[in-house]
Amino acid sequence: MALLKREERYAFDLVRELAGMDGLVISEGTIYPMLARMRRDGSVETTWRESSSGPPRRYYRLSREGRKALLGFKKEWSTFRDAVDHVIDEGARDA
Repeated sequence: MALLKREERYAFDLVRELAGMDGLVISEGTIYPMLARMRRDGSVETTWRESSSGPPRRYYRLSREGRKALLGFKKEWSTFRDAVDHVIDEGARDA
């Protein structure tokens, strides 16, 4: 969702960008079903565009609901990350 925050993107562009990030293992087999689920639940909106190199491409952008969901996820992630950091720090003190 965060990669769609600023601009609409083609799914394969998302796969390429995520695959280039250290620590992430991602594939088309993960991204396409996730985008389809997000489209069904209203988190993303799509448009079709002609492509000079093949069939038309579906582009994804965050909907209003998707932006709300992303804000909620960021809050939950911060809480989760802080809890994990606390556990790791406590474990480091015991070692």
